[in-house]
Amino acid sequence: MRLNRYLAQSGVASRREADELIKAGVVTVNGKVVTELGTKVYPADKVHYGGQRLSREQPRYVLLNKPKDFLTTTDDPRERRTVMHLVESACPERLYPVGRLDRNTTGVLLLTNDGDLAKRLTHPSFGAEKLYHVTLDKSVTKADLDKLVEGVELEDGPAQADEASFVEGTSKREVGLKLHMGRNRVVRRMFEALGYDVVKLDRVMFAGLTKKDIPRGKWRHLSEKEVLFLTKRKKAQR
Repeated sequence: MRLNRYLAQSGVASRREADELIKAGVVTVNGKVVTELGTKVYPADKVHYGGQRLSREQPRYVLLNKPKDFLTTTDDPRERRTVMHLVESACPERLYPVGRLDRNTTGVLLLTNDGDLAKRLTHPSFGAEKLYHVTLDKSVTKADLDKLVEGVELEDGPAQADEASFVEGTSKREVGLKLHMGRNRVVRRMFEALGYDVVKLDRVMFAGLTKKDIPRGKWRHLSEKEVLFLTKRKKAQR
């Protein structure tokens, strides 16, 4: 097995990031620093990174229905509550969030130790589809829904939704928004650019995964079928 793949399966980084670690000379195999890309390792080899011996972990994929007031991070210096507190009993392996949901945003969040998959799901070229249920401070006009699809100008460049529509059976303060981009607070900022404040923001779908039958604050492991679906999509992007 190639060393970069071994690092990815150990939960250290994606394969591309692992290549950078190898080139930087921070990975050792059997006590020797390895900087050559494409180096292969075997079951009896001892691989170290960051002063710790690595081992290939069983890949884990956990889907969380994130509640409010939890940070999407693995650690917080101010010791505030993070999503890691909610999934600490999911598995012995260390998990990492795929992408981010801000503190007040709820809904679908994938956590995994598969660094390669995580990198691809968050890379702009992959285009992981996201669907949000947005509640605003006032009714939205149809003209403004059209502007969201046409694109709005933000301080870090234009942002565009794939679809924007009223949520059926609700008031015109509630909107369904589908998009692929994953920039920081992009949904909130798109509405703010049009003069609206987001009161509630719930992600109901990410990369084809939904929070169906997962109560708020609870989690479940992905099924083999779901993992296969994500893996096939990942390979299709290579």
